[in-house]
Amino acid sequence: MDIISDTKPKDPFTITYPTQVQTSLHSQATLARFDPSGRFVAAGRADGSARIWDLDTKSTVRWLEGHVKSVTCVDWSRNSTYVLTASKDWNVVIWDLSSETDPPKRKNIIRFDAPVASASFHPRNRHVSVSQILLVLLTPGDAYIVDLRSQHRSRVELCEVQEESDEEYQSHSNKHRSISTVARFDPSGKHVFIGTSNGQVLVFNTRTKTMIARHKITGAGSLKSLEFAKNGRRLVTNSQDRTLRQFTLPLYAPPSVDGIYIEQELEPTYRFSDPINKVAWHGMCYSPDGEWLAGGAADNATHRIYIWDVGNDGQFVTALDGGREPLVHLHWHPHKPAIASTTNQGNVFIWHCPTPERWGAFAGGFEEVDENIEYEEREDEFDIEDESEIALRKQKEEEEEVDIHSVEVEKRGDYWKWNAADDEDIAWADDEPDDDNAGWKLKILTEEEEPMN
Repeated sequence: MDIISDTKPKDPFTITYPTQVQTSLHSQATLARFDPSGRFVAAGRADGSARIWDLDTKSTVRWLEGHVKSVTCVDWSRNSTYVLTASKDWNVVIWDLSSETDPPKRKNIIRFDAPVASASFHPRNRHVSVSQILLVLLTPGDAYIVDLRSQHRSRVELCEVQEESDEEYQSHSNKHRSISTVARFDPSGKHVFIGTSNGQVLVFNTRTKTMIARHKITGAGSLKSLEFAKNGRRLVTNSQDRTLRQFTLPLYAPPSVDGIYIEQELEPTYRFSDPINKVAWHGMCYSPDGEWLAGGAADNATHRIYIWDVGNDGQFVTALDGGREPLVHLHWHPHKPAIASTTNQGNVFIWHCPTPERWGAFAGGFEEVDENIEYEEREDEFDIEDESEIALRKQKEEEEEVDIHSVEVEKRGDYWKWNAADDEDIAWADDEPDDDNAGWKLKILTEEEEPMN
């Protein structure tokens, strides 16, 4: 089974991770998530509402009031037209932000028979407008793919394939039954990854809803969360043993007619933990380029975020200190070195990387240096060259042939560049796109402007 590495060298003198708090949003939130543009933040609250913040003005632009119990997760569509909120009141609500009302109109309300632990849009809405396919995990451990499209309308539970020996064992010992604890789409949307209470990762095909792989993670215990790098080849897990593990995923074959699936143990490429305080983790997230990993510590005394350099053998880089309000959630900005971390007091910290002012940028031809350097002058550096010789040299350079046919292209298994026409599992999600258009922009409602009811 092929495994492809996707790490690349980077400039060691460029800091591309946040280092300090830029602003604090007092929103009484339990979690916060950037939208795909990075301009807005959706903050879910314990009172059942959600709040949309405009980071340019640091003001609230929408209130989402539709739940009667705590919001457990939020998610955005590709162009921020729709926001999904899930709650302990058994409901998932999709909000239409294009409506000029506050609160916005509800496009869909999906009700379940148990509290909703998490819900997310199908990630193909990062390419085309498909906010009608959802992955929902209920608190008892039931995972569903909900398809709201008229031609595919369904609600299918994702069930683990059980061998006969497993069924006999579980019938005699229900306390050891595997329970789904976390569910995530991979960035391609082709697969659903489900973490279980017994340290396994189950992989399902999204189109067929069949299990295609089962991976065992030795020593992990119950899995608490999963996160993917943007290209979908790297997975990091947060487990009960207080260790974050990164894995390089194999390339999965299409589902077989006979229902054959891969049974394979995953070996981590890196393990991340706090060797001194032995803290657990409330969450983790990759930077947009996948070069950095941030882990939010479950420390009852401080607000601390650990940063590791994944592109440099997973070395520990720094620990960001956010004060005395413990961290409960974090999310990395989709384009910039910025993180939104939520405290147990409901505040959302926006971390950024301040850019030092470079006066040399105002003087062309000059370069700023941090310390003095010794310059060696070339022997012919200031010699006067004949203009005819300069023109002849430039002409020869222009006449050199450039080989454009033998350029080597490195294959990295990047799901984001796969052609939907060549892959049935991706093309399936492109049917019946909605109106989440790229040119749409959220209208900012001011206090002087009366919202339409």
